[in-house]
Formats: sequence, C-alpha cells, structure tokens
Amino acid sequence: MSTFHLGIALDGAGWHPAAWREPDARPRDLLSAGYWLDQVRVAQEAIADLVTFEDSFAIQSTDHFAPDDRLDQVRGRLDAELIAARLAPVTEGIGLVPTVTVTHTEPFHVAKALATLDWTSRGRAGWQVRVSAGSSQAELFGRRDFLEFVAPFDIEDPAVAAHVSDTFEEAADVVEVVRRLWDSWEDDAEIRDVATQRFIDRNKVHRVDFESRFFSVRGPSITPRSPQGQPVVTSLAHSRVPYELAARSADLIFVTPFDDDDARRILGEVHDAETRVGREGEPLQVWADVVVVLDADGETGQARRARLDETAGTVWTTDTGIDAGSAAAIADRVESWRDLGYAGVRLRPATLPGDLTAIARDLAPELRRRGLARGAYDRATLRGLLGLPTDVPSRYAAA
Repeated sequence: MSTFHLGIALDGAGWHPAAWREPDARPRDLLSAGYWLDQVRVAQEAIADLVTFEDSFAIQSTDHFAPDDRLDQVRGRLDAELIAARLAPVTEGIGLVPTVTVTHTEPFHVAKALATLDWTSRGRAGWQVRVSAGSSQAELFGRRDFLEFVAPFDIEDPAVAAHVSDTFEEAADVVEVVRRLWDSWEDDAEIRDVATQRFIDRNKVHRVDFESRFFSVRGPSITPRSPQGQPVVTSLAHSRVPYELAARSADLIFVTPFDDDDARRILGEVHDAETRVGREGEPLQVWADVVVVLDADGETGQARRARLDETAGTVWTTDTGIDAGSAAAIADRVESWRDLGYAGVRLRPATLPGDLTAIARDLAPELRRRGLARGAYDRATLRGLLGLPTDVPSRYAAA
C-alpha cells in the first residue's frame, strides 16, 4: 500500500476561469448538493485520500483583495462546511476537508461545526484553515478596521508586515482553542445509563479557559468528542508566515511549487519553519498542489489549455504550477516530488467534470501502478488514511 497520498481540490466548475463554458460543464447546478455529490463520487472512484472544498467570505474575484466587475466568470458559492456535512452521510471512505475561514469567525462555532462533520462522516472530517487579511472582507462584518491592500503593495512595509503577523497569530490561537474544545469532552464522558439516570459524567466534561490578546473562550464545547478526537487540520501556504502557522498548528500543509527546483526550495523552507516554531511530535506532512489539464479524446492537454485560454480571453496563471498533458507525464512530475520528500499531492482539476473524470479514469490508475496512490479505502478514518496517530487522547483526561 502506498504511503504517498492523493488529494483533489474542488472549486466551482473547475479551476480554469473558462471551465463553466465547457460543453460538459453544469453551471446551473453549481448551487445544488447533487452537483457536489457527483464530483465527490468521482473522486471516490479515483480512491483519493481526501477532497477539499474551496470557500471564502469574498465573492470570487481576479483581484485578491477586492471585488471585480467581471461577468464572464463564476461568481457565488455555497458554504463549504455545510456542503461537506450534507455529503458526509452519503459518501464513503474519502476524507472531506472544507475551507473554514478563521478571521471574523468565532472559534466556538468553528469547533462545533467541524466536530459535527466528524460525527456525520463517521471520522472522515478535516479542516483547511484560511485567514482573511483584507479590508473588503472585514467590512462585511463591521467589527474592526483592516488595512486596505492595493496591488502592488510592499510586504516589507512595517504596517503591512505587522498586520499580516497579527492576522496569522490570531489564526494560530483559533486553531489552538478549537483543538482544546475538541478535547473538552473525554472519550467516555457520555454514560447513557438509564438505570442510574446519568447521561454524562460531568467530571469528564472540561472547561478550556483559553485567553489570548484576541479573544477568550471558557468552554466546554456542546458537542461530545468526535470519532477522530482531533479531525485533520490543514492549511494552504505560500510564504514564511503561513508556513509558520502550518508548522505550529496543522497536521498537513498544501504548498504551491511551479517546478522541481521550486518544490525543493519550498520543502526546505517548510522544514525551516518547523524548526523556528519548535514543532514537536508528528512531523508536518507537506503536499504539493498542481493544476492538471489532462489529455482528452482527440485533444491534448496542451491544446485544451490553449482553447480554454482563448475562451477566457487571457493566458491563465495561478498561484501554483499548471501541468497540461498525458497521465504518464503528470505522473512523472508527481513521482519527482515524492522522490524529493513530499508526502502527497493535491490535484486541482482545470475543469469539472472533465479533468476530474480523467483523473479517475487515467491518472489515478497510473499513480497506483507506480505506487503513488492507494488501491483501497483500508482505514476507517481520515487520520488513518493519512498515517496520522489514530489514538489521540483528550489533553484533559486524567493520566
């Protein structure tokens, strides 16, 4: 069985801005649960370890820090955590990892929502942590003022650097208090004994009493400890400060290399971040993100990408590498990253369902042939699939 892992990132009609205009696209169904169930079932056919669901407080935009006025790209989305919860009872095997933004969001709500997802999925829940540093999203809540970022801006500017540092420090505190709330019920806190009229053992339900300069949370959670105890925490990162958040708080980090040299550099930077924050215990799993445009019947991946770019009216670039070509060529890239020391890869299908179907039909079997993907769902939980410790005791349980 492969110890290398495969994830699939789902977003809208696919990651290419013109994906919704493909003949097999389903733009009218994007706001339906059935659409997302169909995509996850194809990912199950690929025997992917997990799927992630994109989300943000902001409407999609070509500007990272403000809305745009485009009419020719997908705008609007459903809540990722709620979609994952809807799919949990009707999917099997695969991990469900919604993006949940921590800035402007109460940690208590995040904790109980994700614990609920772990219950409804029977132990297949994860969480992609996201921050929101810009003023346009802060204005949606109206509770505090944030910097207005206007590109190009200088990340070394003291005011910008301080704001970014504070935003990620707050995110680290959110993850910490969420993890404590997940532990606030011991595994056997629920007695459910009719004879003694005791449903819970109050001595095994604990306050967390967390305080930081951003918030304080008393606890306990209202949701009993979930099947995994600690659902899998992930984050996407591109630079030093987000690398340190992942090293401090996450089980798994998604990074964005453009080529093998970039992949080697990023892996070193992530390991350096682990050293800086003094990470102990289980090492951080590092997965590489790649957008894939696969060969299709009668059309190469390169030709498909060129045609999609022509439809969009611009050459498409993203925050990570784009591989267009055959399943064998993309598998070569994945294999090179495994050899560098990556723990897995997360594929971003350029179009849905087209590239996702090609992943399940062509790429995943090629990865399995090379020992780069699993052949079956042989573990009950997402932690088990990822090789993370599955017996995670509550920090509040008596020794």
